Amino acid sequence: MREKGKWGLLEEEEVKKMGGFVQGSDFIEVHCGCTSKKYGDSPGKLRVSAAGQFLIFRFCSDACNAGELTPEEFEKHSQREGIKKWKSSIWVSVEGVKVPLWRTCLLKYYKHSENEANWTSRALRRRNFHRDEFIRCSDCCKERRFRLRTRDQCRIYHDAMADQRWKCADRPYDLITCDDDEERESRKSCRGCQRSSKCRGCMSCVCFGCLRCRFLDCHCRACIDFVQNTAP
Repeated sequence: MREKGKWGLLEEEEVKKMGGFVQGSDFIEVHCGCTSKKYGDSPGKLRVSAAGQFLIFRFCSDACNAGELTPEEFEKHSQREGIKKWKSSIWVSVEGVKVPLWRTCLLKYYKHSENEANWTSRALRRRNFHRDEFIRCSDCCKERRFRLRTRDQCRIYHDAMADQRWKCADRPYDLITCDDDEERESRKSCRGCQRSSKCRGCMSCVCFGCLRCRFLDCHCRACIDFVQNTAP
């Protein structure tokens, strides 16, 4: 347990001006929220621990069983539209004014290592939706669809991408052969984006690296760079 005054966040004047400020033995709590154009404000209570962990307790109806949420989960639970970026979407009230987290002193005390356990177990994940991708068979030159909804599916696609001689017969599920017809172009345009069925690639469905599609035991450049350079 930290002695009073040893934790820099408690010395920030801005924190004490935040709505719902409560100081615990090794944490502080402030009121927060996330705004949806359709559903309005979704209020919550942000807990910042002395170790640098961020958790949000949702102020929902009695029927809601969301419990404690990571910032990303709270943003999704609030049904906010548009690009998902919790540091900008979630706000706290400072002297009655809604201020995005990135403009407050709170983010200085966010520690990626302390949030990684939650981030890994819950978010394998909800971090980014992964649209369907295609790989061309090296024998028949037909494009085959890969669905990337789970970590196992992402690994299958990841390994197939690394194999320059990948063939239809290598596909481990929905077994196909080179004799099977290729999908029609109109069908290929539907790749599962939740924002638009005809999306050609957007921030909602294209992932540039997360714990679902990057792998610690893979030695390709993309995985190595992700592991070494992942930011909070």
